[in-house]
Amino acid sequence: MKFAENFLWGTASAAYQIEGAYLEDGKGLNIWDAYCQEGNRVAHSENGNVACDHYHHFREDVKMMREMGIKNYRFSINWTRILPEGTGKINEKGLQFYSDLVDELLANGIEPLVTLFHWDYPLALHQKGGWLNRESSDWFAEYAKVVVDALSDRVKYWMTINEPQVFIGCGYAIGKFAPFEKHLPCDLTRMTHNVLLSHGKAVQVIRKYAKKKPVIGFAFATPCCTPTDNTPEAIEEARRKSFAVTRDRFPFELSWWADPIFFGKYPQEAYDVLGADMPEILPGDMEIISQPVNFYGVNIYESKATENVYGYAENAYLGCPRTQMGWPVTPEVLYWSPKFLYERYKKPVLLSENGMAGHDWVHLDGRVHDAHRIDFMKRYLRELCRSAEDGAEIMGYMYWSIMDNFEWADGYDKRFGLVHVDYQTQERTIKDSGYFYRDVIQTNGQAIFSDTWEG
Repeated sequence: MKFAENFLWGTASAAYQIEGAYLEDGKGLNIWDAYCQEGNRVAHSENGNVACDHYHHFREDVKMMREMGIKNYRFSINWTRILPEGTGKINEKGLQFYSDLVDELLANGIEPLVTLFHWDYPLALHQKGGWLNRESSDWFAEYAKVVVDALSDRVKYWMTINEPQVFIGCGYAIGKFAPFEKHLPCDLTRMTHNVLLSHGKAVQVIRKYAKKKPVIGFAFATPCCTPTDNTPEAIEEARRKSFAVTRDRFPFELSWWADPIFFGKYPQEAYDVLGADMPEILPGDMEIISQPVNFYGVNIYESKATENVYGYAENAYLGCPRTQMGWPVTPEVLYWSPKFLYERYKKPVLLSENGMAGHDWVHLDGRVHDAHRIDFMKRYLRELCRSAEDGAEIMGYMYWSIMDNFEWADGYDKRFGLVHVDYQTQERTIKDSGYFYRDVIQTNGQAIFSDTWEG
C-alpha cells in the first residue's frame, strides 16, 4: 500500500486563529474581532487579538515548517487585513504581509495553498446584511480579485471558501460561532445561495486573472456516514444517509452544498423538505455556482453522526475513544468519505483538514510527547491509503493544524497543533507528532505502517 508519487503532504491554518495583530497596520474589524470582545461568547472570554502572533513570527514559523519537512502549507487570507471595509480601498501593508509569507514559503521549498475565506467576515459588510445581501457575492468577487492580482504569479493552489456548513450552520443557525445569530430556514437558504454564488464568482475571477495556471477547489466539511458492516445493504444505507437533506439540519449537510456546484442544481430532497423556504434562483445563478473546479477539498475529523435509539450517535458507543474535543475516533471515515465523494462527484479529493485535539504540554525533558496523536495519524492515514488503493483519487493530506491556536468558541484550551505554543511567551515547541509527520512525508506515507516509532 502506498500513496501516489505526487501526493501533497502538508499542514493547514486559518488567519484569525493564528495571526493576531488584529488592529495593526491598517487592518479592519471582522465579525470575530468585534463579537469576541463582548465576553461570554468564547471559553474564558478569550479572543484572537494576539493568538499565536503569527503576523510577527511568520518567518520563524516557516523555518520551523522547513525543519519538519512540510511540503505544502494551506493558509487563509484575512479579508479585512487587505480590505479593511470589505470593499474599496486596499490596505497595502496587509497585502504585503501575505506576499512576504508566500515568498518565505517558496524560499523554504514549501508550496502555498491559499484559502480566500475562513470565517472572518468583514464587520462593515455584515452590517450591510452580510450573506443575506445578494450583493455579497460581488463583494467577495472584488476581494478575490485583489488577492489573485497580488499572489497568483506565485500561488498555484486556491480554495475559495472553508466549511460553509460550519460558518452558516454554527454562526447563523444555532448561534455558537460569530456573529452568534439564529435565523429561520428562509434566511439560511438565502445565505447559502449567496455563499455559493460567492464561490462561483471567485472561481471565475481566479480563472480569468490568475497569472499562473490555477488549481481550484474549496474546503467543505460534513463527512460521510460509515457503514455498520460491509454488506451491500449497509454500504448503501451509509451512502444514502451521507447525502440526505433534512429540514432541521440542511445547513450542515453535504449534498445541500456540493450538488449545486457539481450538478448545477439543489438536491430534489431539499425542495421536498424546505418547500417555500428554498432560495430565489435568478437566471444564470446555477451556471455561476457550477463553475468547474479541479478538486473536492474536505475537512474530516470523525464520521457523520446520526442519532440512534440507544442514546449514542451511530459513530459512537459506550466507552469509545474520543479526542479532547469529545469527538469519537473513527479512522474508517477516511476510507468511506473519499470513496463516497469521489464516486458521486468524480473529482480528486484533497483532505484539506484532518487532525485531533489532545491534552498536550511541555514535559520536564523539554519535549511534548503526544503518542496519542501519532497513533491517531497512523490509524486515519492507513484508512486514507486504503481508500486510494480501492479506487478513490486522493490528491493530498493537510494536517490540522501546524500549531496550537485559537479554537473558535473553545478558546485556547483545545490543542490541535503539531507544534505546541506557549501563549504567555509565544515560544514554539515541535511535538513528537511533528517529527513523526516529518518521517511520514519523507517516506511518502510508509512510516504510518510501522507499529512503533522511536522519535
